[in-house]
Amino acid sequence: MNMINTTDGRYSSRARCSPLSRAFSVIETPAISLSPLRFLLLDCPTESTLPLYMDEFRRLNVTDVVRCCQATYNASRLTEEGINVLDLPFRDGGVPPPAIIGQWLKLVETRDREARMNASTSQDDPDMRPTIAVHCVAGLGRAPVLVAIALIEMGMQPLDAVEYVRRKRRGAFNKPQIAFLDAYKRTTKSVKARSVSNTSSAGSPIKFSLGKMFRIGSSGSKKEVAASD
Repeated sequence: MNMINTTDGRYSSRARCSPLSRAFSVIETPAISLSPLRFLLLDCPTESTLPLYMDEFRRLNVTDVVRCCQATYNASRLTEEGINVLDLPFRDGGVPPPAIIGQWLKLVETRDREARMNASTSQDDPDMRPTIAVHCVAGLGRAPVLVAIALIEMGMQPLDAVEYVRRKRRGAFNKPQIAFLDAYKRTTKSVKARSVSNTSSAGSPIKFSLGKMFRIGSSGSKKEVAASD
């Protein structure tokens, strides 16, 4: 079975085979941001499964792993491979406090700036584009919230970002998290949007009301999946 969510056609076929099922979801940054960055949502590795994850991290050129939950593996195994580990834990099923958001956006801005300086390399080989991996327990709550915040900072409208992430990671977000993201305002110190466009990265606005968004379940049915990690 495929480990990688291959919904985005820009993802290379070389990374589409793995013994892990659908553990990974690649989230491309919106076109309006012009950013070479991408994000990787995943469930929580353990000491026993970490070697399998490491194979995919190498393949996807993961530069950082952000942990939103209690550590379940030794971070030194990643740092020895040149992968930075950043612990940004916050409440299960909740939303990140300002301090966590600030640290997250500082990381995104730093990696975005570095990626732009090395843009020629990533253009020659798309698999060399830098990737920030983010996980909580199941990769459905806390981790997607951080990624959605980054997408909003890069120019996406809040509910567009929610729907975009849900296309890649079904079942992501609970009601309080969606409400938080809907009310989220871009900061002045984070990654700047490269366009004043109000459209999504697909080129057309997703006109979902917050109430309708709540009714979108993991399979498109009218049932909200409450992400609790």
